[in-house]
Amino acid sequence: MSPLTHIDAHGEASMVDVTEKPVIFREAVASGEIRLQRETLALIETQTIAKGNVLAAARLAGILAAKKTGDLIPLCHPLPLTHCEVNFDIPKSRDRIIITASAKIAAQTGVEMEALTAATIAALTIYDMCKAVDKKMRITDVRLVSKIKK
Repeated sequence: MSPLTHIDAHGEASMVDVTEKPVIFREAVASGEIRLQRETLALIETQTIAKGNVLAAARLAGILAAKKTGDLIPLCHPLPLTHCEVNFDIPKSRDRIIITASAKIAAQTGVEMEALTAATIAALTIYDMCKAVDKKMRITDVRLVSKIKK
């Protein structure tokens, strides 16, 4: 296993110095799920949740969160994203919403944390908007799907 990059020679937390790294294109994709009742999903699809359009709000929340990742996670570099998107898929089982988030940048460091943050905050927004009608929701399987450097 490689050494931890966010720990300095004295064992203290430290931001990684990327000053000398080249600027290259980077993309990361993350996903997660929110499991919910079929009745809740029907309310989301018909836009009859009292708080409004759940998926539109979750998409915007995820994108905004990706842009703010450097403010949320102490050792993340603040990054000027060039693109971020959040998409939703409802499988035939109709027991969950699968969230996929991607982030792109030309920079000296990757955008994995931004994609993961977007997927997580989108899921939390769905949870928040639906918690009055579904007490059994669960956010699961948030993970990095891929990362690309060119």
